[in-house]
Amino acid sequence: IIIIPINLEPSLHQPMYFFLGMLAMNDMALASSTAPKMLGIFWLDAHWIDFDICLAQLYFIHTFCIIESALLVAMAFDRYVAICIPLQYTTLLTTTMVMKMGLASVVRAIFLVLPGPFLIRRLPYYTKYVINHAYCEHMAVVKLASANTHVNRTYGISVAFSVMVLDLGLIATSYLKILQAVFRLSSQHARSKALGTCAAHVCTILVSYTPALFSFLTHRIGKKVPPSVHIIFASLYLLVPPTVNPLVFGVKTQC
Repeated sequence: IIIIPINLEPSLHQPMYFFLGMLAMNDMALASSTAPKMLGIFWLDAHWIDFDICLAQLYFIHTFCIIESALLVAMAFDRYVAICIPLQYTTLLTTTMVMKMGLASVVRAIFLVLPGPFLIRRLPYYTKYVINHAYCEHMAVVKLASANTHVNRTYGISVAFSVMVLDLGLIATSYLKILQAVFRLSSQHARSKALGTCAAHVCTILVSYTPALFSFLTHRIGKKVPPSVHIIFASLYLLVPPTVNPLVFGVKTQC
């Protein structure tokens, strides 16, 4: 519903809608990486998964998650330019620049996640093969190995930490500049209108990052968190954003 009108309607061929279309496509891909197998587990009692398919699912899940994070950064930059330097909006955010930003998001994710499956494949697995998870998540698979997994753990936390710190830092910087610009406006109506254009994006950030941060932290320091709680939050951060984003942007975005 979101992607087709953006492609067909010339008036929607603007950076904000291009980013929204990219986010919608990535959400579809992310949900498709997890939901079919999860439904198979719950509905058909299909608990088995081939090891190579498991690694493929792991790769795509984490790749699309990193792409989603980068797209949220791009959308924050879009709002920053639109509100803080509106006269340069059309010259800075050209169609070519938007496509380059989208391509950079994909390339970064591909190369950051690529070592993960190869590092896991070198590990021996002699004990149980039951993943205490609803899908093949990196740390859930690594914990099953019968060997020293220090390299895998260091790699996983380095990628997650670098992506979260960089992307959240850029988003926070953008919104700090936006708030400074908004509160310099003399008109209350102008302030409300400017902040209203950011509402959908802020909702998406909260929905995406809050359960993701919880899942990330419980794997490392949440020893007393029940596995069922961790699995629920880990599933929420993959399935809720693709469900909520179209509703949020559909309500908040005016064509």
